[in-house]
Amino acid sequence: MDNTERTLIFNRAKAFVHEAGERIRKKIDDPRTIETKSNRNDLVTEMDQNTEKFFAEKIKEEFPEHLLFGEEGFGDDIKDLTGTVWIVDPIDGTMNFVHQKRNFAISVGIYTDGIGEVGIIYDVMQDVMYTALREGGAYKNGEKLAELTYKKPIEESIIALNTTWLLPENPHIDHIGVGNLVKTIRSTRSYGSAALELVYVAEGVLDGYLTMSLMPWDIAAGRIIIEEVGGIVTTADGLELDMLNRTSMMASHPQIHSGVIEEFVTLKK
Repeated sequence: MDNTERTLIFNRAKAFVHEAGERIRKKIDDPRTIETKSNRNDLVTEMDQNTEKFFAEKIKEEFPEHLLFGEEGFGDDIKDLTGTVWIVDPIDGTMNFVHQKRNFAISVGIYTDGIGEVGIIYDVMQDVMYTALREGGAYKNGEKLAELTYKKPIEESIIALNTTWLLPENPHIDHIGVGNLVKTIRSTRSYGSAALELVYVAEGVLDGYLTMSLMPWDIAAGRIIIEEVGGIVTTADGLELDMLNRTSMMASHPQIHSGVIEEFVTLKK
């Protein structure tokens, strides 16, 4: 994808996201239809579905050759990332959307033949948009984010993680290692939206984000934004991310990435 095409797609995608965010804000206090998916904590609302449908219609109208890889069933049957694929999470942080009416985001990552070209994450209620174009840097409301080149010891780091990874019965990771990580770092946080946690890493508000279970639409945009400021995004054991299936993830400042994985992360087989 050349710069002209990338910029055109970015500008249209940004307009779509702004419009979708405005639609959500206008209806934020409306009665909700809330359903569960994989478990009682995995929520979906009519707003998630309507917002993804909005993106599906906009993409097909303006970019009919592009594909949509989405969470709520309005996308294409994606087998690989050949061509240009929009990976969309219409509301990342649905539980926050339902319970708090804040701390959720629209996440749009646009990939061409598996390469991340455009990343957009929009904190809807704060009206804050994080953006990145490949090899063009990352921005917050149009202001360029600094690269993650400053010194960052693990002991002075703040890392986002779900407290369930500290429980011995969790099926994904050795809880003792996570416990030692929590004892070693300065503090932990959990915001309930993977998209927001990823842009906070890019911004330097967080130094890392460790999770055992995300889907591609949770990661796609944030990965592009973090990598544009020099951060590292891999699986929790340091491998290349699977952008088609559920995966673990470690996203962080480059100075702590390998140390966290090598010293504290042991995945269960």
